[in-house]
Amino acid sequence: MTGRRIKQRGLWFEEFEVGATYVHAPGRTVTEADNVLFTTMTMNTQSLHLDAAWSAQQPFGERLVNSMFTLSTMVGASVAQLTQGTIVANLGFGAVAFPHPVVHGDTLYFETLVESKRLSESRPGQGIVVLHHTARNQDGIVVATAERSALVWCEGAQP
Repeated sequence: MTGRRIKQRGLWFEEFEVGATYVHAPGRTVTEADNVLFTTMTMNTQSLHLDAAWSAQQPFGERLVNSMFTLSTMVGASVAQLTQGTIVANLGFGAVAFPHPVVHGDTLYFETLVESKRLSESRPGQGIVVLHHTARNQDGIVVATAERSALVWCEGAQP
């Protein structure tokens, strides 16, 4: 075949549209194994994530999914569509919130709003994009939000 070859990538700085919301697919059903593996891998010994008997006596009545797993999965879900191969660096996170717990068996869905963007003053060929990530469960309830600043390449500037 002689057709064009198209490589999957994120967006160049110029392609980010302020005010646009990108919906990421697929969703992700969270399992007990996800929670236990992530929690133990990151040395978080919180009983709320690991101890079913103890958690049953707590206000939510069951183990909760580690919020850092939720945050990581929410940001990770955006990578293929927004920053795969076009990011220079993650600059940081602003407001992060977990307004509703995630439990084993919840399916999470993700979207990202482009809040703002500007060219970098100190790094030619690069720009700063501010993203607002949102995760909802299968019932449409917001379970996590985060503001993230990313440094991305301008088109044609990447070495």
